[in-house]
Amino acid sequence: MSTTTSPLDPVSCYAAVSSRDRRYDGVFYTAVRTTGIYCRPSCPARTPAAANVTFHASAASAQAAGYRACKRCLPDATPGSPEWDVRAGVAGRAMRLIADGVVDREGVEGLAHRVGYTPRHLGRVLTAELGAGPLALARARRAQTARVLVETTDLPLADVAFAAGFASVRQFNDTVREVYAASPSTLRARRSPAGRVAEHAVEGRLTMRLAVRTPFAATALLDFLAYHLVPGVEAAGPGWYARTLDLPHGPGTLRLHLDPALDDLEVGRTAQVPATFTLADLRDTAAAVERARRLVDADCDPLAVSAHLGADPLLAPLVARHPGLRVPGQVDGEETALRTVIGQQVSVTGARTVTGRIVAAHGTPVETGVPGLTHLFPRPGVVAGLDPESLPMPRARGRALVGLAAALDGGEVALDRGPERDAVRARMLDLSGIGPWTADYVAMRALAHPDVFLPTDVGVRTALTRLGADPVEAVAASGRWRPWRSYALLHLWQTLMPPTPDQTPTTHEPTEER
Repeated sequence: MSTTTSPLDPVSCYAAVSSRDRRYDGVFYTAVRTTGIYCRPSCPARTPAAANVTFHASAASAQAAGYRACKRCLPDATPGSPEWDVRAGVAGRAMRLIADGVVDREGVEGLAHRVGYTPRHLGRVLTAELGAGPLALARARRAQTARVLVETTDLPLADVAFAAGFASVRQFNDTVREVYAASPSTLRARRSPAGRVAEHAVEGRLTMRLAVRTPFAATALLDFLAYHLVPGVEAAGPGWYARTLDLPHGPGTLRLHLDPALDDLEVGRTAQVPATFTLADLRDTAAAVERARRLVDADCDPLAVSAHLGADPLLAPLVARHPGLRVPGQVDGEETALRTVIGQQVSVTGARTVTGRIVAAHGTPVETGVPGLTHLFPRPGVVAGLDPESLPMPRARGRALVGLAAALDGGEVALDRGPERDAVRARMLDLSGIGPWTADYVAMRALAHPDVFLPTDVGVRTALTRLGADPVEAVAASGRWRPWRSYALLHLWQTLMPPTPDQTPTTHEPTEER
């Protein structure tokens, strides 16, 4: 069974359950009639008889059918389906927005508007593909966030309720009891000491774990993020990356703990990447977590990618060197697009310098307590109001930057992953100064497109030459890397990436973050 097919095939699903195949954790869920629970495919419990199970495309679907989550395998603590990014259909785009908290903030109407459908039609599409409507899917996401917060933090339960997106403590209590067959206080009482990942010692600070499939090339991801970091907005050092977050209800910070040990975890398992958030408003918890997951490409199926690219003679040594290489995503699509235009036709080092100057002059200053993190990236409305001739770049690029910012601010271009990718690309190409390289790079980083290739990129041609390949011939034959050309691109770029520099903060860091 492919991880990117729909609808679910019961025979293939049962075969995956019988073999406890971890690759399908998060792709589908198994509901057992005789016990009333639903599990992930790799659940270690005895395999139920085929006649006693049904399969669901989402946890929300299983919950809507009356099943509660298995206490042994924690089926909601899995990466999402890789299909959401591979196909990027209506259901996948809606799921990304639901995870970001759009339903909680804007309701079903707001979600439907972002994906370009009526609320009724969107409900039909989601029910057909995922077995549940937008409200049920949002409820399942809130329940998962609440369970993680209950079991891994010392937040008061009332704070957990609102941080998870519930409208009231009563709604929170009722949902947790229904989904997990236990009250929030019971879940907290039975947690193991090892399950706690952070003390709630600082107001607004939470440490949570991001589920990712293995292999996971954490060090390579860190090297990329550190090489491209913008002063004031980002900082990095051996084993960690940190940045500011501009969230719906206020500013925040993210610190990813990318320990090299993550590179060596058993293949096929679900790894847990610690992420520490400091939030001005706990209502931004779900949005912050989802954006961190985007950044680390958490829902990627690395085995499928490696199997395809590893069969290519040119890429095979690179895949073996960095199994589980991810395409770094973003925490703000608009920021990514603006940074991409600033970096057109200049070196990465030059782009960092220019972008840092723009951040210092026009970004929003924030107090983070983290050395190096001093500003939020300027919002599109701010950049749109700048004089292109005043910017530290050629005038044509300055005009392109301001024009793109105006289009983002006015809603002509939306990078929230709601619209179709092709439509976004077409709108960007209509803008003055935006060419295919820029539009495609934004599609790869901001829209999580897994099949982007940049044939004119200098880094690609340099990497191919160093590998002993003819760049013209290799680029012409790059279609053989479909549908994973974005990952092929990252493997080529990785050959040029310097290691993460030592930028260890001089002020104290909480013990649990080390």
